[in-house]
Amino acid sequence: MGRGQAGRGGLVALAACVGIWLIGSGSGGQSTGPPLPSPAEALSGRARYPGSIAPLPGSPPARIRIPSIRVDAPLTGLGLGPDGSIEVPPPARRDLAGWYRDGITPGAVGTAVVVGHVDHATGPAVFYHLGALRRGAAIEVPRADGRTAVFTVHAVEVYEADHFPDSRVYGPSPRAELRVITCGGGFSPRTGYQGNVVVFAHLTGTY
Repeated sequence: MGRGQAGRGGLVALAACVGIWLIGSGSGGQSTGPPLPSPAEALSGRARYPGSIAPLPGSPPARIRIPSIRVDAPLTGLGLGPDGSIEVPPPARRDLAGWYRDGITPGAVGTAVVVGHVDHATGPAVFYHLGALRRGAAIEVPRADGRTAVFTVHAVEVYEADHFPDSRVYGPSPRAELRVITCGGGFSPRTGYQGNVVVFAHLTGTY
């Protein structure tokens, strides 16, 4: 899992990606796991941000909606654990995602971070289908100020845990950007998921 800078400089990392459901069902093959992003959705040599608009003032997020993969989930604030890794939503709440509350709020200038589980002891969790997203997909984040920040996906990538590109994922931005992260990549019944799926998106609208 990756560690990197986000928001005011806190270290951010996903906790262990165990894959409880796949282990329990005896599934070790990738064909039965969550979808992986197509290489065609990766960041190009020079990232583009079509339709990007000026950032909003900071305001805590309340939910995250990704219509194309049928995600509509409440968000909870997450801090850092003693080892510097980001906390994760309670495993029993497979419908819940979390945002890094000590960093950037979604829609404000910089890189905001949202994380969620890929699976649960009884089946898929909130971000199971994250790897199926494509460029141009919309992500909506209703906020405490009554405004909904609308982001457009400009890349989806998967990284091995040992080669997580911190600055690429968590680095500062002059725009309002969003990263949505879950476990993914190869799967081992012994150690769980071997990496992370990361969605890159930028602010393109509000309502």
